[in-house]
Amino acid sequence: MFRAGSPSHTLLRAPLLPILLLLVQAVGRGQGRASPAGGPLEDVVIERYHIPKACPREVQMGDFVRYHYNGTFEDGKKFDSSYDRNTLVAIVVGVGRLITGMDRGLMGMCVNERRRLIVPPHLGYGSIGVAGLIPPDATLYFDVVLLDVWNKEDTVQVSTLLRPPHCPRMVQDSDFVRYHYNGTLLDGTSFDTSYSRGGTYDTYVGSGWLIKGMDQGLLGMCPGERRKIIIPPFLAYGEKGYGTVIPPQASLVFQVLLIDIHNPKDTVQLETLELPAGCVRRAMAGDFMRYHYNGSLMDGTLFDSSYSRNHTYNTYVGQGYIIPGMDQGLQGSCMGERRRITIPPHLAYGENGTGDKIPGSAVLIFDVHVIDFHNPADPVEIKTLSWPPETCNETAKSGDFVRYHYNCSLLDGTKLFSSHDYGVPQEATLGANKVIEGLDKGLQGMCVGERRQLVVPPHLAHGESGARGVPGSAVLMFEVELVSREEGVPDGYLFVWHEDPPANLFEDMDLNKDGEVPPEEFSTFIKSQVSEGKGRLMPGQDAEKTIGDMFQNQDRNQDGKITVEELKLKSDEDQERVHEEL
Repeated sequence: MFRAGSPSHTLLRAPLLPILLLLVQAVGRGQGRASPAGGPLEDVVIERYHIPKACPREVQMGDFVRYHYNGTFEDGKKFDSSYDRNTLVAIVVGVGRLITGMDRGLMGMCVNERRRLIVPPHLGYGSIGVAGLIPPDATLYFDVVLLDVWNKEDTVQVSTLLRPPHCPRMVQDSDFVRYHYNGTLLDGTSFDTSYSRGGTYDTYVGSGWLIKGMDQGLLGMCPGERRKIIIPPFLAYGEKGYGTVIPPQASLVFQVLLIDIHNPKDTVQLETLELPAGCVRRAMAGDFMRYHYNGSLMDGTLFDSSYSRNHTYNTYVGQGYIIPGMDQGLQGSCMGERRRITIPPHLAYGENGTGDKIPGSAVLIFDVHVIDFHNPADPVEIKTLSWPPETCNETAKSGDFVRYHYNCSLLDGTKLFSSHDYGVPQEATLGANKVIEGLDKGLQGMCVGERRQLVVPPHLAHGESGARGVPGSAVLMFEVELVSREEGVPDGYLFVWHEDPPANLFEDMDLNKDGEVPPEEFSTFIKSQVSEGKGRLMPGQDAEKTIGDMFQNQDRNQDGKITVEELKLKSDEDQERVHEEL
């Protein structure tokens, strides 16, 4: 079917192919030699018996085409077939390399279109024929299917199939990309796919690792974008093709999904999603932080979430306990802040990835909600919310018995406990290890009627283990109001005098002067001392029980009465104390 000599006709490029082609809907074998008027055919007869639905491009003069064909005579005898040779015809159209009839018959053809061509002798091999193959004055019949078309002026054709609404960055030369692809020839024949290997194709762009057309086609892509990239052979595998799957001079079509992109020079990228008002402190290296997160790949695939475990991630910041990118990304955050941290693989899990959810060279995106953080050296933070209207001359101190209302919450606002739920104030003796250390410290120095906000770090609260309803390593916030304060007694004492005790203590206590003091007389005496302001009982305990305990301490032989020999003052061994106390 290739011309033996120079062409007898020259077919010029024209905008309207129907002017040049005689198209018929059905051509019988018997019509091969005669025109409709009964004379010999003057031009190629073309039957387009299969036209694809989509035809983005038609063959024009000067195009390079690849096609299969069967060639027969009028009687159906085959004289040639590309199928028999298992080799496509690959040639330029309209430049005299084909017989004129084939040049004309291919014009305007679409990829995957099938045509029957009837080529009269003067547009075929004429009165000479081809010795031993095609007799003189033979009308030729060709059944052709077009599989590829391109031109040396072609460039890479890119069409966007899906573009995500948010595009944080676009591919540039020297970027490292991970993408999935389906690769086909122009006729739709598949030659390769990354999906069958269960992993993305990972490579640098613009560094010679890819065919030139793919290097160009990936530029400007966003993570999550889908593209169709059509690459002419001279920007793909050219005249040699590739192995047995990509023939020589083949145009390639890639359906590409970009998974992620980074550059070896990238640093951690931070985006503040929500910043609470009044941020007075930002996290720094050495702080211990509790935070929630959703971790995803750049294409949105979720690989981990603290929310699914219903537990914060708790760790020190800036001390190497977490990947370097997260260490950097958490510093400078505020309590309650929500931020997005994008971490390139060289600051995450590198080329190897980890587990079965984070592939090698993956960019990681963490949406983080900082719950709280503290430093092991933090004291209790105290802020006075309101002062009492009256002048305050005395404040709560260690040993005092106090009543207070409180609301306790986590720093993210999660309510934990409240005395208001019980309708009565909480009671405690300060300095007696009855409440957590941080609350004890925060209550000291308060005036009755004062309201305070206390921020208590976990080492002054419930520590790493937490408590019922309190997460481990949680910073607690208290809003407290001091309702009342009673001066306490020293540790180990049940009653103290405000001044010196009576000089004749036993005689004053022995009300009926019978030389012994039963419980009734002892109780009456102590109550009188309290009512007259001469002494005070240990606060926070039922007075009758306290007096009963005092009596038991003095009734040394446990015979139900106290004698003068049994009654003794308990001396204060602490030299700072100046009173003698029971």
